[in-house]
Amino acid sequence: MRIPRRYWRNLDWPLLLAVLALTTIGTIVIYSASHTQLIASGLSPWHFVNKQLLASGIGLVLLVIIISIDYRVWKRWVKVIYLSSFLLLTTVLLLGDAVFGSKRWVKLGPLSIQPSELAKIAIILVLARFFEKKEQAQELKYVLQAFFITIIPMGLILLQPDMGTATIFIGLFFTIWYVGDAKPKHLLISGITLVGVAAAGIFSSMKGWVKIIKPYQLSRLLVFLDPYADRNGAGWNIIQSMIAVGSGRFFGKGILNGTQSSLHFLPANHTDFVFSVIAEETGFFGSLVVLALYAFVIWRGLRIASLAKDTYGTLLATGATSIFFFHLIINVGMTLGIMPVTGLPLPFITAGGSTMLTSLIAIGIILNVGLRRIRIMF
Repeated sequence: MRIPRRYWRNLDWPLLLAVLALTTIGTIVIYSASHTQLIASGLSPWHFVNKQLLASGIGLVLLVIIISIDYRVWKRWVKVIYLSSFLLLTTVLLLGDAVFGSKRWVKLGPLSIQPSELAKIAIILVLARFFEKKEQAQELKYVLQAFFITIIPMGLILLQPDMGTATIFIGLFFTIWYVGDAKPKHLLISGITLVGVAAAGIFSSMKGWVKIIKPYQLSRLLVFLDPYADRNGAGWNIIQSMIAVGSGRFFGKGILNGTQSSLHFLPANHTDFVFSVIAEETGFFGSLVVLALYAFVIWRGLRIASLAKDTYGTLLATGATSIFFFHLIINVGMTLGIMPVTGLPLPFITAGGSTMLTSLIAIGIILNVGLRRIRIMF
């Protein structure tokens, strides 16, 4: 669907430029973090960069396609999108490639697709459609239906197992429900209940009564409280990350000069702990620039949500923006040792095709809502 040229002035170019800046930074950091290990393994030092550029290119094409379709049309397809997401998550459990004991990826040509990432977009579309009606956000029976819709894909993701991504679904549910005009007492009761259930699950797993959480997941949840209690085991990743962050000081050691990364002390340095590489090589100043770019993206997303012409648009933009908020808080908190290691990626920067695709699709949704904040006739 072609957009008349005069309407492109409504596109949030500053938001798009901030995203492109983060993507560029990510490409540089991925090369810096991975090139020595790739060379040692006999691979091209551009191996991960090439994959990232391919995913970025595909993501930008999808972004343009998403912008060109009026977001209100998506209401007709939410059931199909949700069902497709369910089938993908089921397929990955049955036929997916197992990596480090987890089945999260399906091969698609040169890329490995992670259905749990794409499921975030699906649940945003479904919940926005569900909660755009005020009565469905305020009546408990409808809220329970929405929660049931959310925990189905969440449960499939937990079976992979991928607890980090599964927790994002809880955040998306509460965010969209809250913006959809939830009753405060319902939010409070639900929040307390959820915390109680989580605490009971952790306690039961610790005692060995019910194995809700796998031992290594439980270790990750608890070790951040005192990583030095198991400094050569579960606490190793956090300790090395904090060393990398601290050693960067104010201006960092320089790109390609991060010793924690290049000497292979820092694990998963181009994925989970990529922010640690940023902190080591660009220091506090570079880290602050990156965080400022993320804050700008989140602010522009929330601004677009507040200016949306309808409740559905507001919920879509808020849900898409909240993906970046939750990932940023959890990933950066993980590298600083103030949150458990969950393996959540840093959008636009972490190496990973599915993460890049999901992030750019989410930006496309936000830009779409902003583009149509005034009445446009096609």
